[in-house]
Amino acid sequence: MSRAIDILAADGTIDALIFTPDNADGPLPAVVLFTDIGGLRPCYHEKAQRIADNGYAVLMPNIYYRDAAGAIVPEGKSFRDPDVRPTLVEYADHLSPETQSRDFIALLECIDAEAEFADGKLGVVGYCMTSAFALRMAAEHPDRVAAVAGFHSARLAEADDPASLVNVVEAIKARVYFGHADKDELLPPEQIARMDEALARAGVHFTTELYKGAPHGYTAQDAAGSYHAEADELHYKRLATLLEETL
Repeated sequence: MSRAIDILAADGTIDALIFTPDNADGPLPAVVLFTDIGGLRPCYHEKAQRIADNGYAVLMPNIYYRDAAGAIVPEGKSFRDPDVRPTLVEYADHLSPETQSRDFIALLECIDAEAEFADGKLGVVGYCMTSAFALRMAAEHPDRVAAVAGFHSARLAEADDPASLVNVVEAIKARVYFGHADKDELLPPEQIARMDEALARAGVHFTTELYKGAPHGYTAQDAAGSYHAEADELHYKRLATLLEETL
């Protein structure tokens, strides 16, 4: 069960969706779901609904609202198609840490205002590049975010990057879970180690798990050659446990 909502933000109006279980009869703990680089599309609608069905109200914003509303990937196309991906990369380049921070505020204001969401702390989950968004939101709003999950994360801890998340994790109070893709060129072992070291040094309660044999993008059902059904099911299981234990 879902409904569309427009969220007023500093940079414009975020088009978003709220998902709840079909049998919901009151407010539920909030979960913010950030899509991967492909943006809003059917496989992420299914993902948000499956998470909601465990007893949550899931807010899924269009991360590209500054450039376009709704789905960016045309029906019948893949976000990896060579005539689609350049547009997504261009839009993704507009999502600086500063723009993300302004959007976080708008999303929290939406959660505080809408009837589907219960009072209390929330969870945030990101995929690919938006694992970094989820971590940043937890770092900037430590008293609101109780759980963070990132799956097939990308570029979390590049060396000599002043915007790297390793520089802000000391503020995180949430529990953190990572499900990393095996041999992921977008998050090589040295970056995983660098992030783990930063989280450990900051005293963050975190878990890092490597999904053996799973390629980057293993949860994206519309990514031919990347989707890995076993790893996808494991990600739902781990996420359900994290949310149950924190929210």
